Amino acid sequence: MSTIPNQLQLEQHLAQLVEKYDARSDTRDVQFALASPSRNWHWESASPCGASRYFIASATKLYVTALIMQLRHEGRLDLDAPVARYLEPSIMAGIHQLRNVDSSNSITVRQLLSHTSGIADYFEQRRADGSSHYRDCLRHDVGWSFEDVLRITKEQLSPKFAPGAPGKAFYSDTNYQLLGAIIERLDGVPYEQALRQRILEPLRLTQAFPFTNDTVDRYNDISALLFGTKPLTIPRTMASVRADGGIVSTASDGIAFLKAFMQRELFPANFLEEMQRVWSPIFPPLEYGIGLMRFALPRYYTLFMQMPPMIGHSGASGALLYYVPQLDLYLAGTVNQIKKRSLSYNLMVRLVITFMQALKKP
Repeated sequence: MSTIPNQLQLEQHLAQLVEKYDARSDTRDVQFALASPSRNWHWESASPCGASRYFIASATKLYVTALIMQLRHEGRLDLDAPVARYLEPSIMAGIHQLRNVDSSNSITVRQLLSHTSGIADYFEQRRADGSSHYRDCLRHDVGWSFEDVLRITKEQLSPKFAPGAPGKAFYSDTNYQLLGAIIERLDGVPYEQALRQRILEPLRLTQAFPFTNDTVDRYNDISALLFGTKPLTIPRTMASVRADGGIVSTASDGIAFLKAFMQRELFPANFLEEMQRVWSPIFPPLEYGIGLMRFALPRYYTLFMQMPPMIGHSGASGALLYYVPQLDLYLAGTVNQIKKRSLSYNLMVRLVITFMQALKKP
């Protein structure tokens, strides 16, 4: 039985918040689930009109991190080993050349996970002319391969800093494309098959699946993505992001995965502790550890209300997957909005504040 004070009132307030955001013209199929296992409490918003599955985008990186940590636990991977040890020589060759210094073969797995490699971001980083792959995808649906990722990174963009430069981090989707390639090399199967065998099937995440060229016909069964108020039809794009952002899920399956991740069911407890020792700023107030984000708002953002840090990951699709350790609160959901990236965080903060207020009431 739940130990939440005024549970009915709390759930009504949560539902009202989600419904308010869902009624906006710049959101689509807004849905959220919250859970607090120590209080035996789980809540989900009512199913919106349309699909319940949605693209979790870069929250996919948490799943990739779990796969890498499993390979590490099995003794098949060393985080501090050069990436070049695990991949074909041509993959890393020339991927990091900065000021006449080629650091391609010194980049480590740990640096990929923590975005401290300095490797260029094939997806959102702007080229010399101001254009970017991301902007191209918004204009027309385009697909690409891992080889295209390498070509764009090596030929069209420049690294941001030397690998492991003190105090520096740069969010690069190329890092996680490379981690996907490492998983494939060590497991001997496509990344998507490793994902199913190691995470989705053992955790019985029946509503989650990797979106690929083989599943593009399911695009219309997934919540539509918006750019502002404009719907996007980009199945080839979403089938190409793979290990940096290609998973489809529901809020409920997201909670189930995040619980397993945070409760050390997928890899040893000491790995999770290590992943949180050092946080580097990427997009303030977001910071990055090893394979996961931390969202920590300064008090002046919340009218000086104390907001506890949240750890997990978010995605450019407006998807969120976070755990609040101080509250033992899990949260998963989406607003399906690409352009207004603060929108999902605003809703998440309001949901967490509502939960906190409910705990304070007698």
